[in-house]
Amino acid sequence: MRPGPVNTLGTGLDYFEGMSDSLERLYQAVIAAKDLDPAVSRTARLFQRGPAKMAKKLAEEAIEVVIDAVNGKTDAVVSESADLLYNLTVLWASAGVRPEDVWREMERREDLLGIAEKLPKSPVKLPKVPPRLVRRPVVALENRGLRKRH
Repeated sequence: MRPGPVNTLGTGLDYFEGMSDSLERLYQAVIAAKDLDPAVSRTARLFQRGPAKMAKKLAEEAIEVVIDAVNGKTDAVVSESADLLYNLTVLWASAGVRPEDVWREMERREDLLGIAEKLPKSPVKLPKVPPRLVRRPVVALENRGLRKRH
């Protein structure tokens, strides 16, 4: 039996307190550094290169986290996660998103589904089948790998 979503409402637990404080300080440091000399500031260099470069760096760090997690390299996951959060914070600042905007969205989602759940992108839609269409039976395929269709 799978446990239901974890909901901390009414428990007095402020799960954002430590994380939000650290990310808020990081966000403020990013804002302070964005107009520095790009020759000496990585943050200023990212701002100079624009959102596309910021997004590329964020994606690279996310991939590194995934690879290290799959390979069981816990220390590397921690280190690359810090890089991922830095690059996410830079992209937030560029897009005009503040950490508290994200915290509010997380709280809204918790109110709906609990903290453990991610909201679906769109409501589940059933395919429309014309009334006279005869559907072929579904058969199981054995010993075949599944691939995504593009």
